[in-house]
Amino acid sequence: MSVEILGLIAGTLTSVASMPQLIKVIKTKNVEDLSLLMLVILICGLSLWVGYGFLQDELPIILSNAFAVLINVCLLIFYFRFKKNNKTRLI
Repeated sequence: MSVEILGLIAGTLTSVASMPQLIKVIKTKNVEDLSLLMLVILICGLSLWVGYGFLQDELPIILSNAFAVLINVCLLIFYFRFKKNNKTRLI
């Protein structure tokens, strides 16, 4: 198996890992069990990976992490949209 294929498989799996959570949030409109701090840290880390991918000119890193950023930003948007209590806590 070539290194590129391994990278594409790894990138695909980690990119779609948050999809079940996003689907559940959309269906239930319940974000009480989501950690705001986790989402913020994850989005920051994924964004740094996108920047790293650009610096290294690595399309699999750029695409997989950009997709993951998109999914997690959607989760963050739904977090604020569906949060029942206006007092947002990081943890």
